[in-house]
Amino acid sequence: MIVSLVGMPGSGKSTVGRHLARQLGLRFVDSDAEIERQLGTSIRDYFAAHGEDAFRDLEQRMIDELTRQPGCVLATGGGAVLRPANREALHARSQVFYLRSTPEELFRRLRHDTTRPLLQVGDPQRRLRELFRDRDPLYRRCAHFVVETTRPSVPALIGMVLMQLELAGIIDPDRVPSPIDHPPVEPPAARH
Repeated sequence: MIVSLVGMPGSGKSTVGRHLARQLGLRFVDSDAEIERQLGTSIRDYFAAHGEDAFRDLEQRMIDELTRQPGCVLATGGGAVLRPANREALHARSQVFYLRSTPEELFRRLRHDTTRPLLQVGDPQRRLRELFRDRDPLYRRCAHFVVETTRPSVPALIGMVLMQLELAGIIDPDRVPSPIDHPPVEPPAARH
């Protein structure tokens, strides 16, 4: 089984992906990290030297390769869905979750980030709104499931993903933690 995570930069794909992989007993793969490992340089530097088209070519080859490997949770780059070949490979070979956040929430999370090439502009919040407007329909087209990420904690997001996988009959219910197994901690009784 491959579970792929798509969404805007800062939507939590890598964080949720690591925890989800651990929960499912699968390996975690971040397509951007794999690209950087192969290049021996950062995506930001590669982007600056060779441009977005050259990067997207590398990304397409990487996604094709990763979606052919067995058993992993794959976090994709925010722009992976721009290429139809990537959307098709992800949708056909994996269970795709779109971690959907509002541009305002993304800006709150990313306002101090200097590593994302597409956000190194004068007005990053406006840029996030533009990217969201263009990419949201592509994420939706690619995804089997959409999970809103604006408010929930990482454990809550993982629970939502696991629940969707269970409801779809993709994973065994025994892999989904039950609230009965982990009852909430009761506050201590008040002393009089």
